Amino acid sequence: MSEESTTLQAPGRKVPYFSPVRVWTITMSTVTQLVRMKTFYFLLAFALLLLAVGNVTFASSPAQALSTLKKVSFGAIDLFAWLFAIVATALLIPRDIEDRTLYTILSKPVRRIEYLLGKLGGVLVVIAISLGVMFVVCSIMILWQQIGFIAGEQSPGRPKEEVEAAVALIQKNGFRLELAVAAYASFLKAAVVASVTILLSTFASSSLFTIIISILVFLVGHAHTMATNFWLAETDNSVAVQLVLKLFKIVIPNFQLFSFSEGIVQGAAFAPLVIWQITGVTLGYLIVFLFLSLLTFVDKEF
Repeated sequence: MSEESTTLQAPGRKVPYFSPVRVWTITMSTVTQLVRMKTFYFLLAFALLLLAVGNVTFASSPAQALSTLKKVSFGAIDLFAWLFAIVATALLIPRDIEDRTLYTILSKPVRRIEYLLGKLGGVLVVIAISLGVMFVVCSIMILWQQIGFIAGEQSPGRPKEEVEAAVALIQKNGFRLELAVAAYASFLKAAVVASVTILLSTFASSSLFTIIISILVFLVGHAHTMATNFWLAETDNSVAVQLVLKLFKIVIPNFQLFSFSEGIVQGAAFAPLVIWQITGVTLGYLIVFLFLSLLTFVDKEF
């Protein structure tokens, strides 16, 4: 009689309630999805805009030309970042529902918060890559113009003091490493915009509606302080009004907080503490809007 080998069956592993691995998988899947949607085409438009601004300028001096180039370039970076955050995020969940990908994902041991985090994370990864590429292209263009202007100022027979003063003015208005902080501020703003959009997309009836409302929220958020001050001036400043204003400040992000990047582009100094504070505020907004998104998304029947 042969010996029977007995194998111990390992008990079934309990699926963890939250798994960073599952979030990362959805994040990378979202990045692939956005790449297939040809969302990086806007980088070509950005490059063409930089070439147009760099070669056609009406500035009266090299310093003004560099200043104009920086303002237009980083203004375009900011515009492309938040506009991409709105459009890309607004299309994700409806596209997953249309393709029935969402049903497949949620039929597996994937929590809804993991799905939302993965989708938001995928958008932020693509935005970070896009901002990095745009910043590099912008920096190369500014440096190229800066070197050309400096070479043009160093003409033979010109007084040395005058050349040094002109070169110093050009360098002051040219490329600085602090410009990376302005790009980072654009990323933080785009992250908040994406979190607002993903909240709207959890209950909106269409992507177009989500895009329109997100843009309206963005515009109202830029008039945050003016709107609240006007409201206080026109009301009795009661407790009820104060509560409504606090709710307004939570629901409508104050995008004016990120406007410090404009001063950096123009050559102003910045305090590192401000960067940490704005990063903390951004994380707070992300947590609030993700929580509200989960409350809405958890009641959906998929």
